[in-house]
Amino acid sequence: MGKRRRAAILPTNIILLQNVVRRDPESYYEEFVQQYSHYESLRDIFLMNPSGASKGTEFGELIGFVSAVCDCYPKETSNYPDELKNLLLNNHRDLSPELREKIIQCLTMLRNKGIVSAESLIQTIFPLLSAYSNSSAASVSGQHIKALRHQIYSTLISLLKSVNTSSKNQKLNRSTQALLFNLLEQRDAQGLWATKLTRELWRRGIWDDSRTVEIMTQAALHPDVKVAVAGTKFFLGADKEREENFEDDSSDDEKFDMGALKHRFQVQKKSLKKTKKLEQAVKTMKKKSNAKNATTYLNFSAIHLLRDPQGFAEQLFARHLSGKNSNRFDLDQKILFMNLISRLIGTHKLTVLGIYSFFLKYLTPKQRNVTQIMAAAAQASHDLVPPESISTVVRKIADEFVSDGVATEVASAGINTIREILSRAPLAIDPTLLQDLTEYKGSKAKAVMSAARSLITLYREVAPQMLLKKDRGKTASMGLQVGEKNKAPQFGVESSVVTSIPGIELLAKWKKEHANGEEDDENNLENWEVEQGDVSDIEGDWVTVESDKEYDISDSEDEKDVKEDDAKPVDEEDSELDLSSDEDDDDEKDRPAKKLKKAEEVDEKKEEAIDAEKAMAELLSSRILTPADFAKLEELKVQAGVEKALGIKPNEEEVDSTTLVGKIKYKQLREERIAVAREGKDDREKFGSRRGKRDAPHSTTNREKARKKNFVMMIHKKSVQGKQKLSLRDRQKVLRAHITKQKKQGH
Repeated sequence: MGKRRRAAILPTNIILLQNVVRRDPESYYEEFVQQYSHYESLRDIFLMNPSGASKGTEFGELIGFVSAVCDCYPKETSNYPDELKNLLLNNHRDLSPELREKIIQCLTMLRNKGIVSAESLIQTIFPLLSAYSNSSAASVSGQHIKALRHQIYSTLISLLKSVNTSSKNQKLNRSTQALLFNLLEQRDAQGLWATKLTRELWRRGIWDDSRTVEIMTQAALHPDVKVAVAGTKFFLGADKEREENFEDDSSDDEKFDMGALKHRFQVQKKSLKKTKKLEQAVKTMKKKSNAKNATTYLNFSAIHLLRDPQGFAEQLFARHLSGKNSNRFDLDQKILFMNLISRLIGTHKLTVLGIYSFFLKYLTPKQRNVTQIMAAAAQASHDLVPPESISTVVRKIADEFVSDGVATEVASAGINTIREILSRAPLAIDPTLLQDLTEYKGSKAKAVMSAARSLITLYREVAPQMLLKKDRGKTASMGLQVGEKNKAPQFGVESSVVTSIPGIELLAKWKKEHANGEEDDENNLENWEVEQGDVSDIEGDWVTVESDKEYDISDSEDEKDVKEDDAKPVDEEDSELDLSSDEDDDDEKDRPAKKLKKAEEVDEKKEEAIDAEKAMAELLSSRILTPADFAKLEELKVQAGVEKALGIKPNEEEVDSTTLVGKIKYKQLREERIAVAREGKDDREKFGSRRGKRDAPHSTTNREKARKKNFVMMIHKKSVQGKQKLSLRDRQKVLRAHITKQKKQGH
């Protein structure tokens, strides 16, 4: 009787039938055939009248049932996946939102079962992203369109993530990227979905090649405003988003304590189920670590992966900022394009001369968001741009921002921006204007004074001869006397180019400190072993070098004469420098002693410089540097920050517009002062007695214990017996005292 009742229920209960069919397909073959025939009849009815959705719910249940069990009957359902794809592609406008969502879910299920390929699924659902334009969406509500696109978007992201987890599926990636290129070629707002998909896949590290960057390049040059802005924001912020995503993943991995899990399995009772669980956890952790290492291995910046940065920058400026096309964008969008173009120019050392004249009309103190424009002007400067182009920007900023009649924040922002520009292009200013700007070192405003001093510090390293004698400082003046810094910077010659091995003096100093009477390890073969690389590309033949013979490896005799001249001691008269700018408040009695002390310090500095130069020359002329020496040299350069000392800056250095104004102290409002006073005091315990306010468990007093005792135990006490002998007057006093005490406690 139970089997008959169950058989009667099965045709109507699809979920129960689906469960039993998956457990035993052969026994329930007839029930499956019956339901599949029912599905085919409903499909034919729907195709004849697509607008009639009276049986849409039942049709959706049958689609879900067949999709779940079709792998059990592959022969009977061989045409089912194609039928489902055609039904979605040809009739997606007539399907109800619930049925359309159900079909997409079933296609994803078939992909997970391996019945439908990932490429076929993408080719099926991707056209639906751009199928509903503004004119054709009259029959479908906007809410349903938004839900459909969100479902397709999530499905595509999950699918591409799953197929690229263990290794990159380049075939599927290229076919999907081709669809995105075709979407951007339509020149309408639908290309926005290409930017959304690409940015999310870049953030997760799924796509990280130059082809991905090319998609966003086409998006940034798109005629539609929204698509162009989305492509520009990708280059300005997607790399930071990806780094934050990797940091979040690493923090999640750190929270997973594998050692604690192993210890727990060792202490508890062992079983096969627990052992498999531990092995599965270990495999999951290894897969996560391998995936993270694979994604971070090619963690290049999007700006560095551009194929044609010069052409990209020129097209951006021509299409979005110059001519009549710029009227389509508002100021904030133009600032985005300025920032991107300037980042491209500074990173790849490009030449886009029109951008500098474009900056001039926006560089005024009354301009909204002018600090962002000033930061873009600083980023677009480098030493390969003609100084005449950048000098116009410097002169404009000096005239508009730096004067005695402007506010403190305006003057500090102007000088700081000029310093950022000149740190990249030192020749973009003449000595007269530079000396005028350095006079603000005596300003009463701290922000302006700091900005002027930072400009002086910059030119002490770059070109001290352009400063006034009193502003050159001790080290720069000494360098000018010995002839080290007499050479002014030249256009077209990068400031980071040096004539010898960068940082070789650090290696000479390290070897001198770690000598300890031991001989050099020139004959040690371990120092000549190279882990990677090949030396087969060295030109010329091998030359036999005798160990006892000394060789002169200097370039010419003139170089040797110059070194000998520099090594000569300097006369006492020449060693006195004008360093009295900081000594104006000293007494006249101490001046001779201080001058003598300064002269001695100068002599010591010169002797140290001469010793370092001799040690460096001896190192280069007496031995051949081994790969171990170069490895140690790189380590010392990192420790000492030689890149900063030589003026070498990273190629992609972003200027923070918020730091251009400097630190300006304003008078705080009353609410701000109260907030500062209360800061850090919220969790602090208040002063006063804590009697009766204890929340933690504690012992009770004898008086409290006496109240809880049995009356028979307390009847012999004098305090109890005395209460019975109290007079009426005494009883009134006790009662009044009790009432007064209760009022004071708030009862």
